Amino acid sequence: MELLAQILSSGIAVGMIYAVIAFGFQLTFSTSGTLNFGQGEALMLGALVGLTCVDTLGMNYWLMIPVVCLFGMIQGGFVELIGVRPAIKIKSEFGWIMSTIALGIIFKNVAENIWGRDALPFPSPLPMEPMTFLGANILPMEILVVVGALVMMLLVEFFNRKTIYGKAVVATANDRDAAGLMGINTSMVITFSYALSSLTAAFAGVLIAPLTLTGATMGGALGLKAFAVAIIGGLSSGLGIIVGGLILGIVETATGFYISTGYKDVPGLILLLLVLAYKPSGLFGKSAIKKV
Repeated sequence: MELLAQILSSGIAVGMIYAVIAFGFQLTFSTSGTLNFGQGEALMLGALVGLTCVDTLGMNYWLMIPVVCLFGMIQGGFVELIGVRPAIKIKSEFGWIMSTIALGIIFKNVAENIWGRDALPFPSPLPMEPMTFLGANILPMEILVVVGALVMMLLVEFFNRKTIYGKAVVATANDRDAAGLMGINTSMVITFSYALSSLTAAFAGVLIAPLTLTGATMGGALGLKAFAVAIIGGLSSGLGIIVGGLILGIVETATGFYISTGYKDVPGLILLLLVLAYKPSGLFGKSAIKKV
């Protein structure tokens, strides 16, 4: 039971990080039908900018978070403006894919030149001594990761449901053409969705950074796994994103405990293949009928 509690606690913490990054995929897909395949690099840049604020500028961790979130919004808006909008204008099915991948590679190279290629430690704002709960050792930062990820997603949901600008985002997601006819600037809404998407990734970066090493290569694997979570849970379902993240996080952790850490990525990828084969819309996603 103690081992099971340890697997669940560690898996939930990892899974919530995947979920908050995957939530960014859902934000852009719902408004424009596109995805930012440089989402992992947005997380990486957020973590490195946060490290500079805390380690070099001496900024408090909690005061650093709004700065990183603002940086994430600017970076996401830049990606949409440079890489996605031109492809949408010419109705290129694959232009935005290659553009976001290319920008992700550029961001990674820029980060390597600014911060170097070595992995850097990120100072933790909370004690690193584990607490014991039901026999499991849980770090205070792992609790912060889960709480922070849930709060971020709830805030975005509140924004979408209770504010006039959020309702414009929802209207664009439901029917972009109708929203445009009602006077909503759908181009600005799509830009905002990319900005919000990168904000969530940058926020996830500073959440996970104290639990791991920070570096220019940290975003690649996390971005790929978050994409797998988005596909498994369903790009049209916020609940599916959370459940998909928890499933992948717990399965990975269990595999690392019971088999080998070298195989921990395999079960998640097998699950992804099964979902793509038998339920392409995701476990909680809705199938869309497209008339041609």
